[in-house]
Amino acid sequence: MKMNMLILVAGVVCLAEVLTDAFQTIILPRRATGRLRVSRLFLTATWIPWRAIARRMKASRSRESFLSYFGPLSLLLLVGVWASGLIVGFALLYHGLGSPFSDPRPFGHWETDLYVSGTTLFTLGLGDVVPQIVPARLLVTLEAGMGLAFVAGVIGYLPVLYGAFSRREVSIILLDARAGSPPTAVELLRRHAGPAGALALQTLLVEWERWSAELLESHISYPQLCFFRSQHDNQSWLSALVAILDTCALVISTVEGEAARQAQLTFAMARHAVLDLEHSFSTSRKIPKEDRLPPQRVETICHQLEQAGFTLCTATSSLERLRELRGMYEPEAWQLSRLLMQPMPRFYPEAGKRTSWNTVAQLRSQTEASLMSPKDRANVTVTAAVTDEEHSF
Repeated sequence: MKMNMLILVAGVVCLAEVLTDAFQTIILPRRATGRLRVSRLFLTATWIPWRAIARRMKASRSRESFLSYFGPLSLLLLVGVWASGLIVGFALLYHGLGSPFSDPRPFGHWETDLYVSGTTLFTLGLGDVVPQIVPARLLVTLEAGMGLAFVAGVIGYLPVLYGAFSRREVSIILLDARAGSPPTAVELLRRHAGPAGALALQTLLVEWERWSAELLESHISYPQLCFFRSQHDNQSWLSALVAILDTCALVISTVEGEAARQAQLTFAMARHAVLDLEHSFSTSRKIPKEDRLPPQRVETICHQLEQAGFTLCTATSSLERLRELRGMYEPEAWQLSRLLMQPMPRFYPEAGKRTSWNTVAQLRSQTEASLMSPKDRANVTVTAAVTDEEHSF
């Protein structure tokens, strides 16, 4: 039996690459580094053809269903890639030692090395092939222990991943009643009009400041979560995050009220999340083809918010501030939208779209009107007729 140093070095490099990548992905609670990591190359190599197939699907529901499989499936396949890398790495070490095994069957040395590596990593312990030298026995023992640690790491990894996904989705689902589905900044502000709504808006922005921080921490540590789709086709973590940024931009630049300070804090945290996540994927920089908020639409939005009871700053400088704020996050958000095939939200809801919120709000208005005097009831009826008119976007 002759040792082959080149094969031994190849085995060590293979094991080092796989173990480093698994450690950074599963255990290390921070951003993984390196462009040539196994998980990064795997996600890139599998997502590009998967996305290409999805783009050829005309039915949106079928396309979203197809895309929703990628996140969980890629996670399982990545675990398989790690396991295969460990098996091949140890097999190279055995082969570099000269395949020091007593195999009663007439298989080739490389096939025997792979067989021993696979049965050892998964701790089968069949005992039909026995190592003959001390270094091989030490490697077999080391691989068996590593196999147990690998299984334990994967078992602990999955609950953490799905726990982070569940916490992310709860806030997205709650946003449906507060900003519409899909969420829009104008609808969120309209549903938080009035004194009680102002307090609720501040509370909501506080919650989404924390949500953005949790999103940044979990999705930087576990990039696979970015590919996990939401429960409904018209919801996504990216559209919810951008809708909150849009809302904060409007409050900071245009809307008068006590929520402006909290809007600044939430904007800073949410923008930080968008920029860091976009940077982690290292996407190519491209300018969006369409303006999400053309100048002619800004006046319409301001008119709708004034009808809802907001006091606005409509000066030209205010519109310039809004444009500047949008430029601080929209390019990066558009890159993520393009990469992940998660559409950017609108600034305003679709024209004439009737929601359950409108029905409930109308019923509540009728209840309040029935408790008033006839004179006050007439005033409320006139006001409701103005504020409940169809969106003229």
